[in-house]
Amino acid sequence: MPATLDFELQKTIRLVPGYDPCETAGECTFDEEAAGNALAFIEECCTHVKGELAREPFVLKPWQRAMVANLFGWKRKDGTRRYREALVYVPRKNGKTTLLAAIIAYVLFADGEPGAELYSAAADRDQAKLVFAQVKGMVHNEPVLESAATVYQNSVVVGGSSYKAISAEAGTKHGYNSHLVVVDELHAQPNRELVDVLMTSTGARRQPLTIHITTADFDRESICNEKHDYACKVRDGIIEDPAFLPVIYEASIDDDWTDPEIWAKANPNLGVSVSEEYIAHECKRAQESPTFENTFKRLHLNIKTEQDVRWLPMEAWDACGAEAALPDGGPCWAGLDLSATTDATACVLAARDLDTYILDAHFWIPADKAREREKRDRVPYLTWARQGFITLTEGNVVDYEVVRRDINALARKYRIVELAADPWNAYHLLDEMQAQDGLNVLEHRQGFVSMSGPTKEFEKAVLSNKIRHGDNPVLRWMASNVTVETDASGNIKPSKKKSTEKIDGIVAAIMAVGRAAMNDTGGSYYDTHELEVW
Repeated sequence: MPATLDFELQKTIRLVPGYDPCETAGECTFDEEAAGNALAFIEECCTHVKGELAREPFVLKPWQRAMVANLFGWKRKDGTRRYREALVYVPRKNGKTTLLAAIIAYVLFADGEPGAELYSAAADRDQAKLVFAQVKGMVHNEPVLESAATVYQNSVVVGGSSYKAISAEAGTKHGYNSHLVVVDELHAQPNRELVDVLMTSTGARRQPLTIHITTADFDRESICNEKHDYACKVRDGIIEDPAFLPVIYEASIDDDWTDPEIWAKANPNLGVSVSEEYIAHECKRAQESPTFENTFKRLHLNIKTEQDVRWLPMEAWDACGAEAALPDGGPCWAGLDLSATTDATACVLAARDLDTYILDAHFWIPADKAREREKRDRVPYLTWARQGFITLTEGNVVDYEVVRRDINALARKYRIVELAADPWNAYHLLDEMQAQDGLNVLEHRQGFVSMSGPTKEFEKAVLSNKIRHGDNPVLRWMASNVTVETDASGNIKPSKKKSTEKIDGIVAAIMAVGRAAMNDTGGSYYDTHELEVW
């Protein structure tokens, strides 16, 4: 870096959180004029397009200046740009769409690349239109740009260069020769195909640039998490990649997410495009509604959560870990979740102790499946089996006769008033338990009508410390996995499709608690047309 570099610009390029671009520059040098040209173009030629500031100049904030100056100021020995890829990891409402549009406009009009092909990509057409509309608006708002460009419905052309917004299947993108690729909301990409196709399309360019910009994904295997993990390792010096710029604004999982200082740490545009009042309102909503907590953490603090929408706060669940022992011979209600034969099957008994529910959970898993899952996914099924929390059945499918035997043994120890179960794929077993074993089996469907009331009752009991689960580790693991779905009427139910891992025990517990909740009233909103006596 030249010693004569403007002091303020030196400070600016070091504003990227946790990352000093100078330390890994190697033979690259900083071109103050190139950085200044990019900054000046954006602030003098680009405008806001919507809202109160529409048509006003787009004045970059310090974090945005740092990103632009680093991307376009650093040069290799051959004069081409140092950075070829960047991850901009920033929460919602931090002005990312306007920033992306301005960068696209600069590269399209002023980068000097003959026949440049620029693309912004998103998971769906509506999202793709957002960035394109901003670029188009900026062009129309500035006469100099408008006179040099031809604006079509789906593209902007300047000389021999063009910009398009895309969102269709990855297979249709082969044959591109991309100079700039911007991937908006990377976490929403259904897979890695589109990203891989677009990035490989840059191979023939002298100084291509790919920018991924996104809020946090939840904890799963995804292209977003892959890029985030890589960016963190570059930032932290674990991986040496001087061509990758990691711009990461996030709170850590250990931070106090209710603290305004943490909000500022994760939101570089706090007080500008996103107000502290708005964040405070959303934080309060998250504190009052556990179903919104993960949404707030992920979208507004960039915390990678265990699932899309965590239903139960684990601190509330852990507070319910008092010893759980059903009284011998006492009444209880059972929920039975008979999953596919290769997965876990769960039966949870629930007894009432005044206004508290006591749970007793039982699980059955095929032994072959348990060994496979422990080796592949490190789910400690075998450890839990040795500890007596899981019963393994021989082979690679659940032995329903073992399940039937064990439930009948429970029925001899306790008085099971009702056994609620979804009959999907299990009519024969449930019919035998009803007709031959004398159990009072109830059909309990898994739709919103049948599940919403019990789910809300279960949630209320956990949050008010009215559940006693005895610290069952299998049930705790499943509780941490649960994601709920909500319909237009505000009904909720656990979602096996959206949850990150198995939740069978919680589904069974919800059914059991729902039936036990009727004990004092003899009937309630849990009785619906979907619940039938066998």
